[in-house]
Amino acid sequence: MEKQKLHTGSDFRIFSGDKVLWIIVAALASISVLVVYSSTAKMGYNTRLDRTMSDFLWQHIISLGMATFVLLVVHKINCRIYNRLAAVIYVLSLLLTVGVYIMGSQTNGAARWFSLFGFQFQPSEALKIATVLFLARQLASRQSTIDKLKIIPSLNPVKWFRDPEQKKIWKTGTLPVLAPVLLSCVVIFPAHTSSAVLVFFASLIMMFIGRVRMKELFKLVGLAVAAVLLAALLDLGRTETASGRVSTWINLWTHSQVDKDVHDLTDTERSMIAIYNGGIIGRGAGRSAVRVEMTHPESDYIFAFFVEEYGLILALAVLMLYLWIFFRGIEIFTRCETAFPGLLVLGLTLLITCQALLHIMVTVNLIPETGQNLPLISRGGSSMLFTAIALGMILSVSRQNDEKSHDKPRGESLMEK
Repeated sequence: MEKQKLHTGSDFRIFSGDKVLWIIVAALASISVLVVYSSTAKMGYNTRLDRTMSDFLWQHIISLGMATFVLLVVHKINCRIYNRLAAVIYVLSLLLTVGVYIMGSQTNGAARWFSLFGFQFQPSEALKIATVLFLARQLASRQSTIDKLKIIPSLNPVKWFRDPEQKKIWKTGTLPVLAPVLLSCVVIFPAHTSSAVLVFFASLIMMFIGRVRMKELFKLVGLAVAAVLLAALLDLGRTETASGRVSTWINLWTHSQVDKDVHDLTDTERSMIAIYNGGIIGRGAGRSAVRVEMTHPESDYIFAFFVEEYGLILALAVLMLYLWIFFRGIEIFTRCETAFPGLLVLGLTLLITCQALLHIMVTVNLIPETGQNLPLISRGGSSMLFTAIALGMILSVSRQNDEKSHDKPRGESLMEK
């Protein structure tokens, strides 16, 4: 009777789950409409595009509408379904991401997009979510033995085939837990280095919370650093672009830029000028002077553009909204009684908030340019869609926490020793 009661009252509400998170999502979506409309002025005046600012605004509103619909649907799906479909979703996302290098559109020197019905679809965004989903499943199903599990095999490949202990490590730890994460990072790395780093970081934190042995995690970090250095040495993927961005970033910190011609300014320098121009209260909506000079004010540098028009006070409020998403995610995580929903929420929350922080740190020159947009605010249907899916999954877990309808598989408690 109790179970029936739980599923007859709350299931008919349109918005269920964490109410605060819904308010945050609505606030960010509303901000995005204002900012995207103003930031697309440069594109609207481009006669080659033959489109007005209103056209770009309506396209963004349509993307928001689609994302909202997806969010509403996803947050009503039971978490056990995500668990069962995790492997299928991961494999499909992986294949699509590989396929985009063969059949995808070229953007900034990297094949990253599929064009579908006038919209650009970036499969690496799906792979980020799929990796978190699949890793949550793999870690959850091994909670009873995770503290004894080894995931890093010997560096001597000969032992992999001869040593029974190494075979066991590959079978129980490397292939099911570590290999999917590394495979995702390798596939994403050539097109979007910062996204690969983001996936690795989120996965590392999930493994730590999922009680993977610290010794194994230290080994993993060491091997990852070595792999990045090797990729840079061999000029693999977009390491040339990444090294150029790092050099530019270092140059901005170590050399005076006073005598530089205005036409030679980088987008990061223009973003800092925009922030300076905005001051405390901003120049006012639609009064940005720098937006026409930036390459992508509507996506890669939209936070700086927001500061210029609305000021530092409101910009800090936006930053607080993203941090609030993180804390709401932690709150939902702590209420989960089993590993899978908790780890899923943790990983997805890290993806969203860390991407936002990366974007903001680029605009103030704390880190080199990454190309990460601002979730739920930057223009871009693909990013908007998959951010909505991630938030829908988080809200799904929150809804089931309220309903106490999570499955409780034996041995899946994160607190179990």
